[in-house]
Amino acid sequence: MSIVPRAATLAVVCSAFILLGTSGLTAATAAPAPGGVSPHTPETSTAPVDVPGASAIVVRGRAIPPSSAPAAVKQVIAAANRIRTKPYIWGGGHGRWWDAGYDCSGAVSYALHGGALLSSPLPSGPMERWGEAGAGRWITVYANAGHAYAVIAGLRWDTSGNTSGTGPRWHTDMADSSGFVARHPTGY
Repeated sequence: MSIVPRAATLAVVCSAFILLGTSGLTAATAAPAPGGVSPHTPETSTAPVDVPGASAIVVRGRAIPPSSAPAAVKQVIAAANRIRTKPYIWGGGHGRWWDAGYDCSGAVSYALHGGALLSSPLPSGPMERWGEAGAGRWITVYANAGHAYAVIAGLRWDTSGNTSGTGPRWHTDMADSSGFVARHPTGY
């Protein structure tokens, strides 16, 4: 019988945890999301650990942020991933952060809140005046009086144009932004 030094065993356990990330944790042990947004169903990720460049990728419907993204952008993507299978519910996400489903602006609000970029949900109309004017480097919210969606690290976060059910989903294709006002969070 071989005795493995305690430090070596601890190093193996720590290495496994780093490789798994928080996606391998159970809901009881996972840390709550920024802003206290929880609970969520943990997922196992088989995505690459390092996504090069400045664009996120989609693996099985889940966005994986680029390694070069700022922490807040990664948190926005993580928050959006938590609700990416929820159904569309008109008004969803406006009465409370964790909801049974989300409408367009509720889904965008939830994602932004995950990165501490929005303190309370906004309907699509007021999103036309939120943040800074124009497109951002990492995050751009497109809004008009009737709809809102976001482009986050090169992916569209939207409740429309879904082929995999209703509700908030990631899209690799861009939508026509005619008739929308582009806004972005300061610094992003």
